[in-house]
Amino acid sequence: MVSAVYFCDGRGKPILSRRYRDDIPLSAIDKFAPLLLQLEEESSAIPPCLNHDGIQYLFIQHNDLYVVALTTSLTTNVAQVFAFLHKLMEVLEEYLKSVEEESVRDNFIIIYELLDEMMDYGIPQITETKMLKQYITQKSFKLMKAVKKSKAAPRPPTEVTNSVSWRAPNLLYKKNEAFLDIVESVNMLMNQQGQVLRSEIIGQVKVKSKLSGMPDLKLGINDKGIFSKYVEGDGDPVATTITEGKKKANIELEDLKFHQCVRLSKFENEKIITFIPPDGAFELMSYRLSMPVRPLIWCDVNVQVHSQSRIEIHCRARAQIKKRSIANSVEILIPVPDDADTPAFKYTHGSMKWLPQKNAILWKIRSFTGGKEYSMSAQMGLPSINGLEKPKVKRPVQIKFQVPYFTTSGIQVRYLKITEPKMLYKSYPWVRYITQSGDDYTIKLNT
Repeated sequence: MVSAVYFCDGRGKPILSRRYRDDIPLSAIDKFAPLLLQLEEESSAIPPCLNHDGIQYLFIQHNDLYVVALTTSLTTNVAQVFAFLHKLMEVLEEYLKSVEEESVRDNFIIIYELLDEMMDYGIPQITETKMLKQYITQKSFKLMKAVKKSKAAPRPPTEVTNSVSWRAPNLLYKKNEAFLDIVESVNMLMNQQGQVLRSEIIGQVKVKSKLSGMPDLKLGINDKGIFSKYVEGDGDPVATTITEGKKKANIELEDLKFHQCVRLSKFENEKIITFIPPDGAFELMSYRLSMPVRPLIWCDVNVQVHSQSRIEIHCRARAQIKKRSIANSVEILIPVPDDADTPAFKYTHGSMKWLPQKNAILWKIRSFTGGKEYSMSAQMGLPSINGLEKPKVKRPVQIKFQVPYFTTSGIQVRYLKITEPKMLYKSYPWVRYITQSGDDYTIKLNT
């Protein structure tokens, strides 16, 4: 249970606060800055939890701000507090676009209103941005000043007082549809010989709901360790099977995170994902997989130094995916020495572009079919070197791509049941799979 939430500047000095309980002194936050300074002098790594005089300081850093939650209880759910602080930043970014010290000072009225609605007596309440935006807007303070006496002040929507605070009960659609996307981002570090040095998969299950009433959804996934007992339908006549198949893959999902609409008790006890979805788009679930992955797009880059201050770059790209799969929007960013100029390109497919501001060559391939191999070469002037000196390029080759209808982990939706007991309408679930490069899909060049 949180006693207070403070916004502090980069030095740890408070600039805005909201107190929910009176069990901590007003001067408690003054100890935060000296504690930070002491820890910075002792170690470069600062823990996000500090204890001083029986008060717990739980904080996150966002831009030039520290957002601090204070509590006196040792039984406080620390994970819940940090989840709330991160969610608070997400909500504020929806309102303020950029959350930093200046924007906090300029919009303190909106922040106070949000803090009052998102937490009550130190317990998180309404954290869904769509619900908050129905009655708290950036212009609400100005509108309240100009409102006429004959008009009543805006009231919170009735759904915030329901047990399902993230969804309005009176939604109605002509065609009831649920769109589910499984998006996996592959992060990988390789050497020039194609050996994988590090790899991981970051997965997201995204849902876009266009369903009437208060539908109840049940999702089945083919994870043997978590969902294998429930991957087949249970004979319910309202079940909609997305993909048939009896083969079960052994997928061990790590760092599972769910949207607040998921019934965690049901998942913990029976390993079933059931939920009443918010209206519109949201992230239902995220996960991480640390597993060896074969490079999907691989490049062999070779740099040759010639006399008369000239270098030549050769690149061979290969799509190491199934032949029936296609990688779309492939971009290969090849770094070159800082003073390289006057490029001349030869390539078998796609398009080439010289990016002097990034000191790199960009090779774009709109459609890369599995099993195919393409090549390119570039000659560039390098006036600052002699014929014996080899230029050094420390930056790696960066690759971007998207492969639809495919997941690297093999995760697959087995069924999606949609039930609305009052309306009993016909629903249409849609599932899409996408594998794409993550923020760190790179090839390390030999120097």
